[in-house]
Amino acid sequence: MSVSAERVRDIIESEKFKNLVKKRLKFSITLTIIILAVYFGFILSIAFYKEFLSIKIGEHITLGLPIGIGIIIFAWLLTGVYTRWANKDYDKAVRELRNEVLKN
Repeated sequence: MSVSAERVRDIIESEKFKNLVKKRLKFSITLTIIILAVYFGFILSIAFYKEFLSIKIGEHITLGLPIGIGIIIFAWLLTGVYTRWANKDYDKAVRELRNEVLKN
């Protein structure tokens, strides 16, 4: 089931392939920007709003701890969002493109 170099070039230059690559890039960059904003926001709050993060919410726990844990959970959730999108939409489009290529 090998594909000739000419056929590979045709696939790479096809609009369907280009749209698929654009869609994946747009989605992954969006999620990357979101998580970077959250991480850098937390780091900036550590640098400039120490008083806020040092508010005690228990005998030994400050507000910064649950916020930090929340950021880790948020990153896991974004990973889940990407995985769900990839399994539902992206993988389906890749399969369709692959089947189209193998058919020709």
